[in-house]
Amino acid sequence: MLKEADFLRIENLTMHYWTLRGYVKAVENANLSLAKGDALGVVGESGCGKTSVMLTILRLLPRNAEIKNGTIHLDGNDLLKMSLSEFRKKIRWRRISTVFQGSMNALHPMMKIGDQLVEPLLLHEKISRSEARKRAKKLLELTGMEASRSERYPHELSGGMKQRAVIAMSLTCNPDLVIADEPTTALDVIIAAQVMELLRELQNKLGITLIIVTHDLSIVAEVCNKIAIMYAGNIVETGDTASIFGDPAHPYSKGLINAFPSILGPKRRLQAIEGSPPDLLEPPLGCRFHPRCPNAMEICQKKGPPPLDLGKNHVVACHLY
Repeated sequence: MLKEADFLRIENLTMHYWTLRGYVKAVENANLSLAKGDALGVVGESGCGKTSVMLTILRLLPRNAEIKNGTIHLDGNDLLKMSLSEFRKKIRWRRISTVFQGSMNALHPMMKIGDQLVEPLLLHEKISRSEARKRAKKLLELTGMEASRSERYPHELSGGMKQRAVIAMSLTCNPDLVIADEPTTALDVIIAAQVMELLRELQNKLGITLIIVTHDLSIVAEVCNKIAIMYAGNIVETGDTASIFGDPAHPYSKGLINAFPSILGPKRRLQAIEGSPPDLLEPPLGCRFHPRCPNAMEICQKKGPPPLDLGKNHVVACHLY
């Protein structure tokens, strides 16, 4: 049920990839909601469907992807009912933009940084090239770079500068929602911290809604006010950051947090989650986490758990509750 306060709402989203071996069930009955100005961290192991959900929002799925069910509403408008040409014209870059994983792959190696920022402005805004260049330089300055860097090619910039340039590019058309997919990949710890601090500052300054896809819980704790935990194509827990870190409900969420080191509190041995994620060509029946779950019951092997509201916007999909 769509609420007036929801800026972005995903309901029962199911998306599969067709392969010669059958369908990869990448996203199954995903539900998410965001208010305007929220910062959401989508967390989970590699291959759990985080990026697939975000690519579905952006309508950038490969040809072998099929949306089986569900809706994605932005300000009450179902994005999946739009034609692709209408989506490109009205939504992508204007309302929703993205910071792709791996800045070097996102930037054209033969184009100057400034030209790459100018391109979406000329495509989506009624603006002259000279005005677009001025705005591109201001965007670079907004992300902490010198305006003169607009005349540089990507190979002339460090990894951190390239990532700042990609972030500047995502802001060219003043979007309402920015999706950052693993924005600190291949960056060292210091530069990664600077990039995340930049995203937090820009979100507060510009009032944008932010989604960060990551497997790094420290990033989520630092930047996001909400968390969605994904496992094997399912969103198993959502809630406020403080609630999930302080009192995680799903056994998988508990396992992720226990497997992550902390400098606070007494020393403790890290606890790994035993086993491996399932093959999504043939996921297990019932709850997909039950083969690895220390609390698994008989019902977990037969029936997938429905989402249950624990109060204070904390939702978990687990038969324990």
